[in-house]
Amino acid sequence: MMSMNDPAARLRQLLGGGMELPVMQAPTGSIATPELAAAVSAAGGIGSLGLTWHTPEAAADAVRRTRLLTVAPFVANFALAFDPVGLPAVLEAGVPIVSFSWGDPAPYAPLLRSAGVPFGVQVGSRQEAAVALGSRPDFLICQGVEAGGHVQSSASLGSLMNAVAALGSDTPLIAAGGIADAEGIAGALLAGACAVILGTRFVATIESGAHEVYKHRLTTADGSDTRLTFCFRDGWPDARHRVLRNQTLEMWEAAGSPPPRERPGEGDVTAMRPDGSRVLRYDDAAPRADMTGDVEAMAMYSGTGCGRIREVVSAGPLTRVLGEEALERARLLTANG
Repeated sequence: MMSMNDPAARLRQLLGGGMELPVMQAPTGSIATPELAAAVSAAGGIGSLGLTWHTPEAAADAVRRTRLLTVAPFVANFALAFDPVGLPAVLEAGVPIVSFSWGDPAPYAPLLRSAGVPFGVQVGSRQEAAVALGSRPDFLICQGVEAGGHVQSSASLGSLMNAVAALGSDTPLIAAGGIADAEGIAGALLAGACAVILGTRFVATIESGAHEVYKHRLTTADGSDTRLTFCFRDGWPDARHRVLRNQTLEMWEAAGSPPPRERPGEGDVTAMRPDGSRVLRYDDAAPRADMTGDVEAMAMYSGTGCGRIREVVSAGPLTRVLGEEALERARLLTANG
């Protein structure tokens, strides 16, 4: 049995004791449905909701819906490049865990401490980690440049993990970026991570809110099909993001990657939402199942591990298979020196 001085054991304890497997699902915005988060958590991992752009009422509703689907703990994430307006509402709704990214959590740490809710912080550099540790988070997420979606880091996951570990804190570290199979999970565990976060792999699941065209593209792509870019910047102007190459990206690059108001096809409507609102060509929205139109021209976020995804499966069994196989791989590799 692990001592509570062991960061992995402390992480499981902090996350409500429901984390049986070292697998967390990334809070991939509107793609991360309550059904997806609940399936991962119920299988022994930790699911996540991305609630940054939700109204307080919608954020609280997402938490309540997830709690109806599972008694296991899950995470609500807020990107601090934006005002986390839904944070008080999700705490009132009984969210078990909170995570932050893209900013300093210090202004919000007292609120979480007073509510008794554990929280973690995503970092992309040693400097960001040092700042985050000042708020005494319960865990740190190291996001490498291999990640899909909006990418904080310019460093590889391995070098980032080493740089953050060198700070000497015993705060549990969670690895994120380019991991999509049991081999990658086991490697991260052996490198000092207590758990890993998988984003792209869980986008390509039955429970995710992604459009079927988007899911299919992920099952046929590989790491060389991804690009770290500023192309889909409308909505979040200054954040680099990793996406699959598509017509929009190629048009923009062929034109010399021009700034807004000079981009080819800038006013094109690529898709429509159910409420009738339009998705323009350079919007940062990901293709959702309820959208219609040329969704393949939208931002299809993907990490470099997409080449290890070859089918769309259910998130619960996937969590169990990946977690158990990774733990066995790590055990065998440790035993064999």
